[in-house]
Amino acid sequence: MTTLDLYFETYGADHAGVPPLMLIHGGAGTIGAHWGAAIPVLSQTRRVIGVELQGHGHTPHTDRPYTFENSAGDIIALIEKLGVGPVDLGAFSSGGPAALHVAQNRPDLIRRLVIASSFCRRDGLLDGFWDGFDDANIASLPPALRAAYEEIDPDPDDLTRMFELDVSLMRGFVDVDDDAMRAITCPTLFVSGRTDVVLPSHTQQMAELVPNAWSLILPAGHGDYLGAVEAGGELGPVGRTFLGVVDAFLGPDLA
Repeated sequence: MTTLDLYFETYGADHAGVPPLMLIHGGAGTIGAHWGAAIPVLSQTRRVIGVELQGHGHTPHTDRPYTFENSAGDIIALIEKLGVGPVDLGAFSSGGPAALHVAQNRPDLIRRLVIASSFCRRDGLLDGFWDGFDDANIASLPPALRAAYEEIDPDPDDLTRMFELDVSLMRGFVDVDDDAMRAITCPTLFVSGRTDVVLPSHTQQMAELVPNAWSLILPAGHGDYLGAVEAGGELGPVGRTFLGVVDAFLGPDLA
């Protein structure tokens, strides 16, 4: 499989006994757009590595198909290139299926996994969610996500290409087999908001499938507890509490 060199940024410092935390953004996202508010908190206790997937932010476009499997291969290649595995891996929204693929196929590279507002089945999202990709138009892209991308790459053609990549990615999503979910061996935290596009019942279902997993349902929506730019870009009390839970989950011991 051909892999792509992903752009990445490193924050914080190494701490004894604490592996790096690698973060994957969601649809139409960048490191800053989806994790920028959380990174200053998370990087206080560990090294954090933010990545940008194919055609997003600083990572260039290529003619290679943009798939969850290819993104997983890119992430695996980056971990191996940096020589930092096993890492903790966090992923938001459409970054989640790629993270699940990494954990399923290279368990030796992942210590713990945090899946935020993501999914493994099409029926795990609100009714009508998938219909929005049938005739998706770039005008539907949240202005804050557009601005975050244009700050890095002002070429309007690149913005359109990135949007079309994400639409194609979601149109092509195929349910993850239950046995593949059961094959994930690392401790995993599945998180979503009560008013998320991901159904709370689906978040709980994923945690029931993965042998060593927990679910957390927050009084929040899609991405606001992360401080994602399209949800306001700031961490409120729920977000700060959530990051405290993540810090404890990624600690040396699990209760």
